[in-house]
Amino acid sequence: MRQALFGLIRKEFIQVFRDRNMLRLIFLMPIIQLLLFGYVVNIDVKDIDLDVYDFDRSSESRELVQATSANNYFTPHDTVIALRNLEDNFQNSSSDMAIIIPHDFSEKLMRKESPTIALISDGSNANSTAIGTGYMAQIVQSFTKGYYWVEPPLKIRFDVLYNPEAESVYYMVPGIVATLLTMITVMLTSMAIVREREVGTLEQLLVTPIKGRVLLIGKLIPFAILGLLEIVIALTAGVLWFQVPFVGSPILLFALAGLYLITPLGIGLFFSNVTSTQQQAMFFAWFFSVFAILTSGFFTPISNMPMWMQYITYLNPMRYFMEIVRAIMMKGATLPDLTFQVGVLIFYGISIFSLSALRFSKRTA
Repeated sequence: MRQALFGLIRKEFIQVFRDRNMLRLIFLMPIIQLLLFGYVVNIDVKDIDLDVYDFDRSSESRELVQATSANNYFTPHDTVIALRNLEDNFQNSSSDMAIIIPHDFSEKLMRKESPTIALISDGSNANSTAIGTGYMAQIVQSFTKGYYWVEPPLKIRFDVLYNPEAESVYYMVPGIVATLLTMITVMLTSMAIVREREVGTLEQLLVTPIKGRVLLIGKLIPFAILGLLEIVIALTAGVLWFQVPFVGSPILLFALAGLYLITPLGIGLFFSNVTSTQQQAMFFAWFFSVFAILTSGFFTPISNMPMWMQYITYLNPMRYFMEIVRAIMMKGATLPDLTFQVGVLIFYGISIFSLSALRFSKRTA
């Protein structure tokens, strides 16, 4: 019995080490995952995009703006849009906070009075908002030390948009919607073709009168429907159970979700084409899902990541859909506000799905 046991163990090791794809999965993927978790998962908040509305244009106001860029807490941008359009940058996710310095800022300082500045935050991420306002309070406190005659110190009026109650669930539920849609469609699609090939039924389908493109569409449509069903379930639970507000257009959200579906379906189809077993396909799908979730800004803001990792996130289509879901649900964003994200999804969808479909056609030809 012992000899049989050792023989089985030896056979399994031989099979594993003969499969080069399996060796890559076993030894290379954990290293990549370790690097991803080490660099991406960072709860610190820094490089907050700060729109600056400086109506004073004095040396004192410029000094305050320069103080915000210290310690990499904020990245101030001297905005050119009108104050009445302040929310535009919030809705298209190009800004996290805005500071408004009144025209009498320096004048009040010189008169030994206490001017008031306004800090408006995008409250969709409650954690970043709370930490960012804390940073700003510290910066203002340090700034007023240079004007020791001002008593009481400089005042800040805080306004939080979209999530004034600072509920973290408002931020997480839209992210879960994007995560479920991605994981379900990638994993199911990655198993579709390889399962047929592994059990030997793919060849039987290919000898039938069914054309290759019809076979492909017939395989993918059920997974697309299941993915949209996952969105309905997640949104229903989020809105009814967790009381997450939905201030945007549901029609726009589902239309863009349908556009985004082309990409994960194409990725899953690609994995199904390049693997020979269901085990390999599932491992590739799992690895991609983890990478997509971590680099999408689901858990931590992308601005917290190292700069080289921020560039890598541009390759993640889920990043753009995550921004779309949160912008529509929490901010009421419209299609013009999401032009960049929609353009990127169209590019990724056409490119990835076309390449995967072409490879599928060659393998089934």
